[in-house]
Amino acid sequence: MLAVRKRYTFTGSVQGVGFRWRARQAAALYDCTGWVRNEWDGSVTMEIQGREPDVDRVLSAIREGRFIRIEEIREEMIPEETGEYGFGAE
Repeated sequence: MLAVRKRYTFTGSVQGVGFRWRARQAAALYDCTGWVRNEWDGSVTMEIQGREPDVDRVLSAIREGRFIRIEEIREEMIPEETGEYGFGAE
């Protein structure tokens, strides 16, 4: 199955609630690469690459976070990155 790469922007109660930690853990579990970071406006941006079902599983795991309250998700398909390893938090 081919990999996809997506950029997500999350708004709501998404900073200071374990969002980036949860994203890193789920990405490692489902063998996805990319990164996640807090933005100055209170949102969180994530670029993630992997098989589409695995990317969906990472999103589901993030949504299950006890204190995470996502109000809006913006999604954008972007070109794949070659030679990327791991999933980082900035």
